[in-house]
Amino acid sequence: MIDNNERQKIVRLIKKEVVPAIGCTEPIAVALCTAKCTELLGCKPEKIEALLSANILKNAMGVGIPGTTMIGLPIAIALGAIAGKADLELEVLRDVTETDVEQGKKMIDEGRIDIRLKEGISEKLYVEVRMQAGQASARAVIARSHTDFVLLEKGENTLLDKMSAGESASDCECDVPHLTLAKVWDFATTAPLDEIRFMLETRRVNKAAAEQSFTGRYGHSVGRTLHCERQRYVMGDSIFSRILSYTSAACDARMAGACIPVMSNSGSGNQGIAATLPVVIYAEESFASEEKTIRALTLSHLTAIYIKQSLGRLSALCGCVVAATGSGCGIAYLMGGDYDHIAATVKNMIANLTGMICDGAKPSCAMKLTSGVSTAVISAIMAMEGHYASSVEGIIDDDVDQSIRNFAAIGRDGMNETERIVLNIMTDK
Repeated sequence: MIDNNERQKIVRLIKKEVVPAIGCTEPIAVALCTAKCTELLGCKPEKIEALLSANILKNAMGVGIPGTTMIGLPIAIALGAIAGKADLELEVLRDVTETDVEQGKKMIDEGRIDIRLKEGISEKLYVEVRMQAGQASARAVIARSHTDFVLLEKGENTLLDKMSAGESASDCECDVPHLTLAKVWDFATTAPLDEIRFMLETRRVNKAAAEQSFTGRYGHSVGRTLHCERQRYVMGDSIFSRILSYTSAACDARMAGACIPVMSNSGSGNQGIAATLPVVIYAEESFASEEKTIRALTLSHLTAIYIKQSLGRLSALCGCVVAATGSGCGIAYLMGGDYDHIAATVKNMIANLTGMICDGAKPSCAMKLTSGVSTAVISAIMAMEGHYASSVEGIIDDDVDQSIRNFAAIGRDGMNETERIVLNIMTDK
């Protein structure tokens, strides 16, 4: 049973990991670091140098930047320096104007931005921005989490240094709850409703993003395509088809760079979408009560957070698998499932989609989300019918938490060479 102290730690954890974001969070993290560095510098920079981990580079190469019709890091960095507001964190580019974009293009054309791979680091999420203006200089570093500053320097003065001690920028280890799937289930199903009612904001924000996407043409228009007459002829007008169309539509818009906020999970907007919208649509279509909806959303998001604790924020595996595992659990709960059904759903997901690689953030991520959430629905249905992958199959263990650790080990450690090859292919094109 979770005591009050641990329950409050979990509430704080969810509030930290489920936050609004505009645009893909990797280039946005670079824009955030640039904005903070500009504040330290005290004036607009003459030269900007960005040193980034391979994962940041991979996820920022092919994605649209909010408020522009452009893709990639140069314009994200330029806008971070020109109009970024560091206090808005993952919404740092929220107030960008057309004039700002034109100034950003000029900064790029003048060759004032240099982007390079940071050598000699093991950290997969690493952003370092250095600036100069005349004799003035500044440096800012984000690491481990998309909004966590670990180093701030203005000239020769160090204002913050959490790199040397290896500290997290925002958390004390003693404040991070030790989660298991059983603890996730216990919290989601027993926490006082008023303490988790804020989860309804994920429903409002992410559903609004999907509905706005339906009115335009973003990316590959996966959501609109799954909303059309041809789709209804093939798949019918069902809960399943609506789950797919709403989830992919929200992803379409954000990958295309639309200025549409979404509620993220563990630093990823797409993961926030995949953890939210399948649960929301199933809850609405099955006429679930508000309490059931809140608890299902909590179960989904906290399951994703728990898995990401082992896997890491960025890895060679597509994060939609993690988030869809969460939404599969939320759907199984809405179907009337108990803890055993939730554990079975997790095993079914791990047995199916473990090998889906991450080859960067881009418009086609909407198709990957569709694959992930379709598998989540199937996994939940199978679990409710008493069918799940057993310990004689692949990486599945009788202990569901060990199954999660096995999955995480593959993505975190086992696929490092895969990730290197993917990045080489992307950068050599």
